[in-house]
Amino acid sequence: MAQHGYPVHPLIPGDKRPAPNCPDCSRSEHPPHLCPCHTRNGWCHGFHAATTDLDTIKHWWKAQPDFGIGVACGPARLVVIDVDAHTTTLPARARLLPGIPIHDAVDLTGLQSGFDTLALLAAHRNRPNPCTDTTTLRVRTPSGGMHIWYRAPRSGPAFRSSSGSSNKTALAWQVDIRATNGYIVAPSTRTKAGTYTALPGARQPAPLPLWLMAELTRTGHSLATVPPPALKVPSPRPRTPRPAQNGQRVLASLLQEIRACVASPSGMAFTEKLNRAAFTAGGLAQAGHLDEAECRDLLLQAATHARPHQPRRNALIIETGMRAGSARPIHPKERT
Repeated sequence: MAQHGYPVHPLIPGDKRPAPNCPDCSRSEHPPHLCPCHTRNGWCHGFHAATTDLDTIKHWWKAQPDFGIGVACGPARLVVIDVDAHTTTLPARARLLPGIPIHDAVDLTGLQSGFDTLALLAAHRNRPNPCTDTTTLRVRTPSGGMHIWYRAPRSGPAFRSSSGSSNKTALAWQVDIRATNGYIVAPSTRTKAGTYTALPGARQPAPLPLWLMAELTRTGHSLATVPPPALKVPSPRPRTPRPAQNGQRVLASLLQEIRACVASPSGMAFTEKLNRAAFTAGGLAQAGHLDEAECRDLLLQAATHARPHQPRRNALIIETGMRAGSARPIHPKERT
């Protein structure tokens, strides 16, 4: 895995948990990322010690050949969908697909695991079921679950890890996300419960599909910086212009900032400006002040003008930004 750029760290032999800390680190409260053991080829603090340095890795496995292999998802830009197969009592309908209402008329007979809720989400969005995606690495877990590996684009937002049982951030019930501040067990690792086995199909992670990226953004997994709330400036002479005019004014100002980036081939905080504009456009459209399709076209035109060599990246930033913004309707105030 390390030869492909995925930082690895040791797991307890026969277990899926990280190898334990040294005695000094067990008694210390220092931040994991500042652990002095890492400069001495130590493996303390789990995925915080992960590395691609082959000499360090050889040193670890020479010390304990039976170590399992953990992969730090954040540094590798991995987003792994961890599908659980634990049969248990169904929660309330509202928790099956967070943010997506499931009508009482929908028959949920037979739905009992993360395989079912992920398939339900894919069907709702009219997209292929990730569990059957042979274009990416899929790993069968000893418990009967599945790890579906994807790569998040380097130019896009990072994503946070989550549990499918969470009441706050979850993609679907019994579907966990392994990403930033998380790790995943590498295929071929043996535990007392069994072996993590790669399934037929690709042996490397494929790019994260745009629809899943949008769903992760919608459900609060995106770590992209969102613009701070606008300062409220009291107006001495309040007026009530048409909402559409206010929305167009706000977006036009942001589009001009994006176009101005053409003056420099790099820098000028282009990604931040495009993300902020897309986020704002999504909020304005959700509040009914602008047309969503028109916003997307205007954003693409401005981004293409400033950075014509990266159309896919531009589209990705716009799509994720607008998705995130649509969760927070924006009602523009009059400018004085």
